[in-house]
Amino acid sequence: MIFKEELSLIIKGAIESAARDGLLALGSVQAVKVEYPKDDRFGDYSTPFALESARVLRKSPLEIGEILKKYIEQSPSIEKVDVVKPGFINIFISLDHLISNLKKIVRERDGYGKNSRENPRYVNIEFVSANPTGPMNIVSARAAAVGDTLANLMEANGDRVEREFYVNDYGNQVRLLGLSVLCRLKELRGEAVEFPEEGYRGEYVKDITKTIADKYSKELESFSGEEEMVEFLSRKAVEHNVAGQREDLELFNVHFDRWFSERTIHEKGEVRNALAFLEQRGAVFNEEGKKVFRSTDHGDDKDRVLVRDDGRPTYFLADIAYHKNKIDRGYDTIIDIWGPDHHGYIARLSGAVKSTGYKGDFRVLIAQQVNLVREGEIVKMSKRLGKFSTMRELIDEIGVDVSRYFFVMRSMESHLDFDLVLAKRASSENPVFYLQYAHARICSIFREAEVRGIACASEDVRRDRFDNPESSALLKLLAKFPEEISDAAMTCEPHRIATYLMRLAQAYHRFYTEHRVLSDDAENTAAYLTLCDAVRIVLKNGLALMGVSAPERM
Repeated sequence: MIFKEELSLIIKGAIESAARDGLLALGSVQAVKVEYPKDDRFGDYSTPFALESARVLRKSPLEIGEILKKYIEQSPSIEKVDVVKPGFINIFISLDHLISNLKKIVRERDGYGKNSRENPRYVNIEFVSANPTGPMNIVSARAAAVGDTLANLMEANGDRVEREFYVNDYGNQVRLLGLSVLCRLKELRGEAVEFPEEGYRGEYVKDITKTIADKYSKELESFSGEEEMVEFLSRKAVEHNVAGQREDLELFNVHFDRWFSERTIHEKGEVRNALAFLEQRGAVFNEEGKKVFRSTDHGDDKDRVLVRDDGRPTYFLADIAYHKNKIDRGYDTIIDIWGPDHHGYIARLSGAVKSTGYKGDFRVLIAQQVNLVREGEIVKMSKRLGKFSTMRELIDEIGVDVSRYFFVMRSMESHLDFDLVLAKRASSENPVFYLQYAHARICSIFREAEVRGIACASEDVRRDRFDNPESSALLKLLAKFPEEISDAAMTCEPHRIATYLMRLAQAYHRFYTEHRVLSDDAENTAAYLTLCDAVRIVLKNGLALMGVSAPERM
């Protein structure tokens, strides 16, 4: 249990004690809301209980706060309680509790920050799912970084998580890829061709064509009709591209539990079955020979066609069938991370999921546009024309650590200008360098301590050595790490862990500037080494959640 939850129980116990003593006329108490004050000077935590219950209790919020104050302060974890207008109860954590937590960090090490849940959620996170018509670009790279970090956070928060990649290997775009490869194949054979207007023109298509021509020369000679050959080339081109996507994602430290083929839901009849299921639930009506989903019932601006008047299913119906497949697998929570061009699709799919009777939590998160910036100029991207910066090119130029951190450090709902110059800068201006340098600096302190024969860390530390603003600030931040994980996981906001780590590193640099860690004072040295060790542990654990390394030397 994270401390914020423990504090909620402490306040709940104080309310019940006050009721038993006849000071508050209150029956049963539900979970008590605990928040962070906007300014740390006002407390480490705050509860609006007095404000929210004043009318029920028929007392002023300040009077309720004063009644509860003496009960809350009885906990050894609490240093003091302030009741302030208009009725907030602000709570300061005791130094004894913070030191106890410090010892816990040193004991648990890599396990510190991980939470356990009585009822863990079974979660499916589908992300990236880039079209298999070419290499992945930096928009897909952002989705990969934020999706994987969110999955890591949920796992650290005690949930069971499965990562899924949806392969769009069915439909016109795949046929168009196969047709593009066929044109390049004819060119290799010296034939004159007219390239399709909407075809894929990138150099990568030529590479795919050469690979297929070399590997499947006998098969290519066996086809009697062009359409049959296009089908074959489409499949092989998709296989080639998906293999490349897998390789790039593995290099990016992103590993999927399932690669789900769209083609399979068509071949197994799941698309037709999904239509029949929705029809049985009254969610579909007929209009001019078309099957139409009642999307306006769920906030969409118009009803959406599922089956065209010529009998062909729309992509929307296939998407419903895919999500029905997920629902049937038994997930408590289903999360999709989409690109910015899919924002208008949310209402209709959310409505379709609801129409299936799904009782779990379905969310669509949007990873906004990324602008790759070099010396103030935006790098233009176009997959069809072959003008784009691929995920692999970015990794090769910038590296995995910086790429992943830069993609996660801003809210995924915000547009991101990825500054290539800053990303390559080895200075404190680069946030990744700043964090990794803090970890490396602490490691260097421990190497020096070992050279001097000083015990590296100990749980036997004196309380008074931490009674200073810099140490106290560090201890409080360290204690909130499990809460930051929980909050980031529950709100689906992975950027919060990046913000937290930056605050921790800044607090450590302030501490390091004001206090000498290795000194002739053995007790001071032991205390500060333990504190440094805890900061090192949390920096490493936090960076690991983001898929970023924590080097010991820089």
